[in-house]
Amino acid sequence: MRKYLFSLLAVLLPIIGFAQDKGIDEKVNDAFMPIATWWEGFILTSVPIAGLDVPIVVILLVIGATFFTLYFKVPSITKFPTAINTVRGKYVDIEKHGVDKLYDNDEALAEEDILDTIRDESAHGEVSHFQALATAVSGTVGLGNIAGVAVAIAMGGPGATFWMIICGLLGMSTKFVECTLGVKYRDVGDDGTIYGGPMYYLSKGLKATGKAGIGKVLAVLFAILCVGASFGGGNAFQSNQATVQISSLMGLEGGASGTIIGVIMAVLVGIVIIGGIKRIAKITEKVVPFMAGIYILASLVIIFANYQYIDDAFGLIIEGAFTPMAGLGGFMGVLIVGFQRAAFSNEAGAGSAAIAHSAVRTKYPASEGVVALLEPFIDTVVICTMTALVIIFFNIDGANMQSVFTYGAVEGSNVMINATGEQIGGVDLTSIAFDSVIPGFSYVLTIAIVLFAFSTMISWSYYGLQSWKYLFGRGKTADMVYKILFLLFVVIGAAATLDAVIKFSDAMILALVFPNMIGLLLLFPKVREEMKRYLDAIAIKKEALEEGHEDITKHM
Repeated sequence: MRKYLFSLLAVLLPIIGFAQDKGIDEKVNDAFMPIATWWEGFILTSVPIAGLDVPIVVILLVIGATFFTLYFKVPSITKFPTAINTVRGKYVDIEKHGVDKLYDNDEALAEEDILDTIRDESAHGEVSHFQALATAVSGTVGLGNIAGVAVAIAMGGPGATFWMIICGLLGMSTKFVECTLGVKYRDVGDDGTIYGGPMYYLSKGLKATGKAGIGKVLAVLFAILCVGASFGGGNAFQSNQATVQISSLMGLEGGASGTIIGVIMAVLVGIVIIGGIKRIAKITEKVVPFMAGIYILASLVIIFANYQYIDDAFGLIIEGAFTPMAGLGGFMGVLIVGFQRAAFSNEAGAGSAAIAHSAVRTKYPASEGVVALLEPFIDTVVICTMTALVIIFFNIDGANMQSVFTYGAVEGSNVMINATGEQIGGVDLTSIAFDSVIPGFSYVLTIAIVLFAFSTMISWSYYGLQSWKYLFGRGKTADMVYKILFLLFVVIGAAATLDAVIKFSDAMILALVFPNMIGLLLLFPKVREEMKRYLDAIAIKKEALEEGHEDITKHM
């Protein structure tokens, strides 16, 4: 560990001078901006619908999610109790050892036989259901839930909240499909290390259906895009925004402050990612509940502080969803704003989360599929909705019911405040909204943003590393090269403002949707088979317990 960190510092410190050279920074940015602009425009290619330009990627996500929701009979509702029970460990015995050896017998096993069976059998995998879920959630919950939602509500009005929730519920079905496939087609190394994600179900799954050629092409394409996304949107952008918040909070100025913060973050991230998915999972299972808990608790304080306006807020949400206010682009405009924000936030359909979920310990792929559907629920239905309510309450002046800002009056990503004419970003809007009820909460929000950024970086380091290994092999040298490059981008993101590079790689996250969704639409029947196998196993256990078998989970 110590030797690794010294090597890391030896690589990072020489770049301080480069990172602080604003002339080089600007030259790189200017040279790369045309490419970044083209790439972003290509990925966000739109088609006109009801007078609005709708990105094809959003249409693909929504159509795919709707199809999966109908095909699997609304799993966001029907499989929700199973998901909760799975995370709680109610079925951990059959998931690790198989139902046939534990419960599918004519007679109940004696306690010594139970212990012998548990010792002799074990499932492949490296992390628990909860750890896999926490790792995946940490990769999606971030600035999009704080800044992105605030701008979306300011742009689309309260009605956008309704469609954001609907898209989140639909996205739960997509997560269920991609994460079930992730476990089903994962590779297990000789040392028990798991290698999984869309790269593997695209190549192995499509090969099994006679489409080996297209499967290999899609898998390689996904892996390349995922590596790029991990360096930019999952890393440099996160460290950049965290640095901005820290510098603003502490009043830091000067050329070296960004680099110093970046090096500190790189070291902290490096300490975590050295240990692989097991250490990442141990960190995220603590950080994610903590940061989400603080944010949700503060949101609830604001909601209860404005209890007299709760009916007004929900009235605006419902009314605005179907009869939007003038100037917002009509019904389709509000719907598209809500759907787009939710799709970009929870990344359902991008396939990135399936990489984390693939590492779970289980013999039943569908067990992790049902757990994964909780991810968009937490990210979009709960946390994004909380942010939306805070913004809606903030926009109601308690004394005379006047708006603080006008819905739809958004330029780029900035919202205009009516009283001052000042234009502020999404993070600032959310910060002011919290401060209006909880004075000084902007400091806590900064901590939350830093934790969001940190957890996102360590999760995306794992996504990128798995893709890197798929492309360049699983040797220690390839592993080290990727981790050094990743940590290098932590410092670059914090020290420089390479908008073009971040813009280019951030669009790669959305680009993942195209190869991934093709695979999902070709392989979804396999998910139905796995779901039946898992539900049958649960039914066998339930029947065995009713007949007098002992619940073996208490021995585990």
